[in-house]
Amino acid sequence: MPSQTIQWFPGHMAKTRRLISENLKNVDAVIELLDARIPFSSQNPEIKRLCAGKPRLILLNKASLADPAVTAPAIRKLSDDTTRCLETDCISGAGIPGIAPALRELCREKLERYESKGMGGRSLKAMVVGIPNVGKSSLINRICGNRKAKVENRPGVTLNKQWVSTDIGILLMDMPGVLWPKFDDPTVGENLAITGAIKDDILDVESVAMALCGCLRTFYPAMLCERYKLSELPTPEELGNYELMCLIGRKRGFLVSGGEVNTERTANMLLDEFRAGKIGRITLDRV
Repeated sequence: MPSQTIQWFPGHMAKTRRLISENLKNVDAVIELLDARIPFSSQNPEIKRLCAGKPRLILLNKASLADPAVTAPAIRKLSDDTTRCLETDCISGAGIPGIAPALRELCREKLERYESKGMGGRSLKAMVVGIPNVGKSSLINRICGNRKAKVENRPGVTLNKQWVSTDIGILLMDMPGVLWPKFDDPTVGENLAITGAIKDDILDVESVAMALCGCLRTFYPAMLCERYKLSELPTPEELGNYELMCLIGRKRGFLVSGGEVNTERTANMLLDEFRAGKIGRITLDRV
């Protein structure tokens, strides 16, 4: 089965791109959320271009689902003189207390100028940006300690910008999730689809699950075998990704009449279990 070329840039994302550009002048810094499982595939190149010159705090969110052996070098690679990078998890709250100190350090010179002008009590303003379904609204709710932003585990829930006040001296501007018009590397589109940043209902889920099988057999073969009770893992030459997916479906008993594997059910199961962390702590990108 041939793999699909994944692209997704609905009209509201072009509007979001304009909103980001128009509102940058109203904030002191940018908080960019990336998915720790795909720290490079989830980095929108247009956000980096639009926000050039602004202090930027990158949060590798969903870190509890990612491979810590990859997260550490990714943090080093993503950090520079004007950019700090932290790992966070909005479900457990890990890393959240470090956000305010990191922002204040990034904006130290601006805060000192405010202090010299007698504006020492002024809150920092930060724009929260990232791809769809990366956890922006969950982050804001975790910081606020209550439900200030609507949250669902699917892309496209936040559709308009909204200001949210917090108790940590930071005023947050929550932006809708945004992708970019064209993925030059097809692997980026696959990784975004596997993690749920692109709506499942516009995708061929079997092709996405095949891509996941390819990543797992390459980077995490032991986890793949343990989860799906495979006594051995055939090479790609012996068994392609589609056939591997069918083998897993057969092991799970996902059969239809005639003994054929229900590939759609198998594909959805693989994606659901990956996204829930049931296979293990997995990072699809490499540093």
